[in-house]
Amino acid sequence: MMGRAGRSSTGTLVERQSRYVLLFELPDGKTATHFRRALGERMSTLPEQLCRTLIWDQGKEMAEHVQFSVETGIPVYFCDPRSPWLRGTNENTNGLVRQYLPRTMDLSETSQAELDEIARELNGRPRQTLDWKKPCEVLSQVLR
Repeated sequence: MMGRAGRSSTGTLVERQSRYVLLFELPDGKTATHFRRALGERMSTLPEQLCRTLIWDQGKEMAEHVQFSVETGIPVYFCDPRSPWLRGTNENTNGLVRQYLPRTMDLSETSQAELDEIARELNGRPRQTLDWKKPCEVLSQVLR
């Protein structure tokens, strides 16, 4: 997600089955190298069964996807260009995150602790698509 004037960004990860979201800061910007490192670091905190594949859009921040896959063992797949509906879960989640982090905000001023709090709130929010269960509840069931 990009902040004001495209000068700051925050990374979003969404687990598709549970809609569980993780947010991560990109203090050094979203160059391919910085993004690869931040994404790998954040994904290393997840249980292995949640890190089977990664689906991404066509953004240049994933230019080092081969190196990411080598380092993490996680294959990366890309959606078709200009086809956001192929990533509907992530696009919807980004819309929810925008309730907390509007486009006009400088995202570099948001700490990882604040991003974790936003994710905690979103993961504790019942979703119609989950039969009104919370993402944290569904994730717990998936991990059992």
